[in-house]
Amino acid sequence: MIRNWRWPIIMALLAWPAVTLRLGVWNTAQSVETVLYGLAIVSAAFLLTWCAEAAERDIPRTLALAGLALVAVLPEYAVDVLFAWKAGKDPSYAAYATANMTGSNRLLIGIGWATVVGIFWLRSRGNLLKLAESHRVEVGILTVATIYSFIIPLRGGITLFDAAFLVGLFGVYVYLASRGEIEEESDIVGPAEIIANLPMNQRRITVLAMFLYAGAAILIAAEPFADGLISTGAQFGIDEFLLVQWVAPLASEFPEFLVAGLLAWRMRPDAALGALVSSTVNQWTLLIGCLPIAYAISSGTIDPLPTDSRQIAEVLLTSSMGLMGVVLLINLRLSLLETIALAGLFAAQFLTPPALISREIFALAFLALAAVFLVRQLLDMRQYVGVDPEEEPH
Repeated sequence: MIRNWRWPIIMALLAWPAVTLRLGVWNTAQSVETVLYGLAIVSAAFLLTWCAEAAERDIPRTLALAGLALVAVLPEYAVDVLFAWKAGKDPSYAAYATANMTGSNRLLIGIGWATVVGIFWLRSRGNLLKLAESHRVEVGILTVATIYSFIIPLRGGITLFDAAFLVGLFGVYVYLASRGEIEEESDIVGPAEIIANLPMNQRRITVLAMFLYAGAAILIAAEPFADGLISTGAQFGIDEFLLVQWVAPLASEFPEFLVAGLLAWRMRPDAALGALVSSTVNQWTLLIGCLPIAYAISSGTIDPLPTDSRQIAEVLLTSSMGLMGVVLLINLRLSLLETIALAGLFAAQFLTPPALISREIFALAFLALAAVFLVRQLLDMRQYVGVDPEEEPH
């Protein structure tokens, strides 16, 4: 019996060095601490993957992936909401809150989605990753959130009205996700299969306990892991703003990337990409909505979380990239070529100076590509849905 549970037990135990470090039981060099905090996040990601797969026996897959995405994105919430809270006392942190949010969203789409499609291609040599119909919920909500995000730069800040709309939109997403179908049987193996085959009550308690344990481990390890990476980057003379925008989000998004990568490697690319799309929904709705709330409570005002000209350009660029992403997923398919175009344009940003004009140019480039792919998607839908029967392929 214990032998069957050896991997969940090992992964659970790997989080404890980080926990004891955070509690001040012992101390070591920062580089070692960073590694141990990273190890805790990795082990928690494995636990999340297993219990999310097992949870599909009791709740709809869409809701299971939404829960997985919400727990996996906790590090990003912890870091970004902390910046927003500090901004209420020190306005200089407002730029960091927006920078962290925009960087994390672009990383999620530019690296996360591309990683899943890349692993899918390596494992199957397939050029087209298809999402199940149940993922129309995520794509639809993400489309609404992305279109709404273009309004934020026009106001010069993220307001409590934005918070109300986006948090409400997240509530709609959870409600719609809960109405999906439960899969009695699924192709799960390994530790997830052992958990799924437990008696119903025991399975539900186990899954809930693993979710809570993994979520707690991620929350404990996320901030010091990100701080450790930032400190390491600062030692090499990297600009602090860029560290906050890219290094900290890369660290806090790591659980999501790892969970999705594990699912894709186990030949569950639909679940992998679905989890990342759900994470994107989380960040475009609940995360952004939490920022002005944290700022308002900390500052004691109802003023919006301020954004300067640089942050307005960053939000516009992030929204434009997000729009291209949702356009590519309209037909619930993501091809290797589309992924290369999306990830390639994202990577090209790092080859140019971080000037406002370059951000605006890239935003226009994403919008132009989104328009091109939208026309192609509509033509494909017209061909296969049968808008013009005389032109249907035979």
